[in-house]
Amino acid sequence: MTEQALFILASLALGELHGYGIARDVEELSGGRVRLTAGTLYGALNRLTADGLVTQSREDVVAGRRRRYYRLTAAGQTALADETARLRSLATALGSRSGVRPNRKPRLA
Repeated sequence: MTEQALFILASLALGELHGYGIARDVEELSGGRVRLTAGTLYGALNRLTADGLVTQSREDVVAGRRRRYYRLTAAGQTALADETARLRSLATALGSRSGVRPNRKPRLA
């Protein structure tokens, strides 16, 4: 799963949002590290929808512009939980080596 997709799922975990709301939340959640352009955001939402992880919940017109709202599906909630657990496990495994000084010389190829 891409980092953008993971942040989109995490953003929708709190409830439905429209595209711009997702982009703002992802930027805030990632500490500004992930910034979604319209093309990246809607491309990812289309893929997540096709995969059954996200669904378009409704559509409004605000100031003459169409605003689509998205929400997580049950499969999306499961995928978010699974990916979070996978990353947590990975971080734990790597963290056990963080700051450890090797006692052996590296092998040269």
